[in-house]
Amino acid sequence: MDRPYTILSCAMSVDGRIDDTGPERLRLSNEADFAEIDELRAGCDAILVGAGTLRADNPRLLVRSAVLRERRREQGRTENLLKAVITRGGDIDPKARFFTTGDAGAVVYTGGAGVDTATRLLSDRPEDHPPADVVDAGDPPTVDAILTDLADRGVERLLVEGGGHIHTLFLTSGLVDELRLAVAPFFVGEEDAPSFVRPGAYPYTPRTPMRLVEARSLGEVAVLRYCLTSEENG
Repeated sequence: MDRPYTILSCAMSVDGRIDDTGPERLRLSNEADFAEIDELRAGCDAILVGAGTLRADNPRLLVRSAVLRERRREQGRTENLLKAVITRGGDIDPKARFFTTGDAGAVVYTGGAGVDTATRLLSDRPEDHPPADVVDAGDPPTVDAILTDLADRGVERLLVEGGGHIHTLFLTSGLVDELRLAVAPFFVGEEDAPSFVRPGAYPYTPRTPMRLVEARSLGEVAVLRYCLTSEENG
């Protein structure tokens, strides 16, 4: 495979919402699922989100477990993953935890005027912060360009963690190999709550469905894993 094996992971409500409209982040998972996601992260080389996720959640996107970080060190890898963010306009906060934590650096994928905007915003970062690159991935950025750049950086396994616009971008591209959904046992029921995906031309239709390879429970959370390619790799 000439691109990273790409896994998309998301936790959602039964009605497909990934948050509510309240000021606090909605908890859609449990500790057992968080631990599995940490293990999944530790087995990947890079993690990718959208700029909206950075603004809404200010995530660190690190491997939480000290045991898993030590295992990565023993494998000759950085403790944490390379972080990637997609932003069409380049308007990112250089003080966000995404850019100030971790030991593997970050990549900003943008295009057009966003390249100059992101470069300017990141130019005054302290020298002791992890490195951050700005890459022109098209205007708007394309999944093909992003995966090509990540492959050139030695990324073999990529974990995509949202939000809804990024899920849609990757799933409509047909370049996702595996989908992991954690389904919380409740409804959000709010029309304006962000959803797992947006309308789009998906290659996974009633005639060409995804293949369910695992379905199980973690407490009250249902975990569904789908293979999106003709052969399950990795």
